[in-house]
Amino acid sequence: MTSRPTSPGEHASDEKPVVFIIDDDESMRRGLTNLFESVGLRVEVFGSASELLQRKLPDVASCLVLDIRLPGMSGLDFQSQLDKASIRIPVIFMTGYGDIPMSVKAMKAGAVDFLTKPFRHQEMLDAVTTAIERDRKRRKDEKIAASLQALFATLTPREREVLALVSRGLMNKQIAADLGIAQITVKIHRGRVMKKMGMRSLADLLRAAEILGIHRAEP
Repeated sequence: MTSRPTSPGEHASDEKPVVFIIDDDESMRRGLTNLFESVGLRVEVFGSASELLQRKLPDVASCLVLDIRLPGMSGLDFQSQLDKASIRIPVIFMTGYGDIPMSVKAMKAGAVDFLTKPFRHQEMLDAVTTAIERDRKRRKDEKIAASLQALFATLTPREREVLALVSRGLMNKQIAADLGIAQITVKIHRGRVMKKMGMRSLADLLRAAEILGIHRAEP
């Protein structure tokens, strides 16, 4: 007996993901709602992009299924507006037209997929699964970065200098020469940086520095 594949909404440890649908076709909205709810996803539907803009988005993994041809603001214009507003929700476009240049533009702008109507249900579910996992990872990465930023804020200016030089791969002797301090002082600062940042190894510290974008340009 084969096991049933995991659906996009089956993550017991997370709040149920949400799929936002924007399409001016009521029958399409209804059909997609039934499809997504059948695999355990929450669904919110809108007839236009402006309707969604008035909605405060929930802080859970989500994605947007968007008709590229909408009344008023087009799907591509809305995608651009979301990007300018720093709303990082993954977008899956739908279209009733096989417009290749339009699909290329959408994908270059970061769309997860571009599906031509009529599409198979599994095609849409696969695209939504990919989009939700992408959003879940982004949210996880952002939480890690925010946590590291809070720890970085506890460092003294000198400790931040030492961390920047460590991230360049410099040894204690080189750091001491660069900063004009004793090697033992560098060692003390490095120890404090490790402790304050909650790092267990140099490799962990270097990964944290990379996530934070910490570097010091070569003189």
